[in-house]
Amino acid sequence: MIYLLDYHIHPGYSIDAEDQSILEYCQRALKLELKEICFTPHLEVDPVRRQKDWFVRVEGKFHPMEDLSWLDNYFFEIENARNQLRSTHLKIKAGVEIGYIRGCEERIEKIITSYPFDYVLGSIHCLAHQSISSWKESQQYFSSHTVDEALNEYFQILQDAVNCNLFDCIAHLDLYRRHGERFWGKTLIDAHQGKIEPILKDMARKKIGLEVNTSSIKRGLSEFHPSREILFLAREYGVKVFTVGSDAHRLSELGAYIKQAIIMLKEMGLAVYTFTARQPCPL
Repeated sequence: MIYLLDYHIHPGYSIDAEDQSILEYCQRALKLELKEICFTPHLEVDPVRRQKDWFVRVEGKFHPMEDLSWLDNYFFEIENARNQLRSTHLKIKAGVEIGYIRGCEERIEKIITSYPFDYVLGSIHCLAHQSISSWKESQQYFSSHTVDEALNEYFQILQDAVNCNLFDCIAHLDLYRRHGERFWGKTLIDAHQGKIEPILKDMARKKIGLEVNTSSIKRGLSEFHPSREILFLAREYGVKVFTVGSDAHRLSELGAYIKQAIIMLKEMGLAVYTFTARQPCPL
């Protein structure tokens, strides 16, 4: 029997998600027969995007992200859900997804060492302070850069994210495909070649994990993030830790394509991991 889990979930704290509570997601997870879930609300630190991104939703209202009292509320909700569902099989983990920006390492470290996170997920959401995860903003960036320019910048930032030793796992590693394929087509599938290999070597050496993010399928892409080719390269260069996440921003997306991702990893000879107190454990 497959151990179903989802390690990338955005509850209502993330302002780009529906306003659903931790408990509502847990109840949905039980209906889907998930065994383990990890919440990963957005935490952004780019001062240039302060007026756009530095907010969370608390009790239905926008709250300044830099006021970390929202994290106290978050952990209280997590503990409350654990207590209410103690008699069930569901394991509930407290994670966070941090949008990495150069120069903000000290702030990130202060936050992640001040709270008892189970899992810290690192993401590259922005290039030149423009969100490539947003269709509207990515149009502005992609239309003014070549494929090489965009990917060189992306992988240079990713290298720094790996080098800073703050993250347990890297999310949707080829996120540039989400909207970039509309500009550059299928050429993006292998555009990582010659750029990603040293990063994967460093991830393996530092024991940093790689997430398989299934949200690409709902957006019409043919493969998960990252592509199978990148996963094969990760295996070749020694990456051992893999997680799976739906990147759910609403209840209906919870667990989407997770089973297929787990099966794919097993067929490739790759192990799925869980995290507790930031320590990885293979299934």
